[in-house]
Amino acid sequence: MDSNVYRAKPGKTIDWKHWDPDDKSQFDGDKDDGRAALPALNRRLEELQELLYAENKHKVLIVLQGMDTAGKDGTIRHVFEGVNPQGVRVASFKAPTPIELAHDYLWRVHQQTPASGQMTIFNRSHYEDVLVVRVHNLVPPEVWGRRYDQINAFERLLAEEGTTILKFFLHISKDEQKQRLQDRLDDREKRWKFSTGDLAERKLWDNYMAAYGAVLEKTSTDHAPWYIVPANRKWYRDLVISHTIISTLEGLHMRYPECEPGLDEIVIE
Repeated sequence: MDSNVYRAKPGKTIDWKHWDPDDKSQFDGDKDDGRAALPALNRRLEELQELLYAENKHKVLIVLQGMDTAGKDGTIRHVFEGVNPQGVRVASFKAPTPIELAHDYLWRVHQQTPASGQMTIFNRSHYEDVLVVRVHNLVPPEVWGRRYDQINAFERLLAEEGTTILKFFLHISKDEQKQRLQDRLDDREKRWKFSTGDLAERKLWDNYMAAYGAVLEKTSTDHAPWYIVPANRKWYRDLVISHTIISTLEGLHMRYPECEPGLDEIVIE
């Protein structure tokens, strides 16, 4: 699979007509084949994450963004199944607290970035501060407008300090969102996920997609690329993200630490 076909090119305008949320062109198989391929990818990711933790050199930050119901939680469950929780952490960003609001908008984010040997997954992220605030007019345009450059500088700092950054926009269609919201409403075991606020946000679909287009155009960089992942098919979404993370980790050429000398001669009695 060549996941680079989904990589947003820096500075290129995003025309959503050219990005198909139903695309599955990088996998020659159906839903059953895709699901059958995932366990082997889970095992490989588990191996690489263990190596990342043991080497204690690299840091990996994974950013998940998408419209409501795009599948951020599902991605975390399926892609990272089996990884050692000692070396992987999920950070979610809700509405900022009064203490967080008293600082700059990146203050709370920087505290959640990964340490050496760690992988951190952002379920939503600092990008809410150029998405929600823009769509809901929470701050003036001149404020959120300068944040693109600030975010790029922030991510460059992380990269230069040894953090590998991968950002995934889970791209679903408006019709797919409608079906997923209806499924939540109809299933009593999933109804707890449904909020009437989701319907109010859905009415702002076009505004959000315009905001996401600007994010992808202005903040996809060589050191912190965005991938526009077709996410109408959950199994295909998981395959694309798994392949992207695995190929990136393999490219770090990690090695286990050297063992102390003389271990071959030890006899444990």
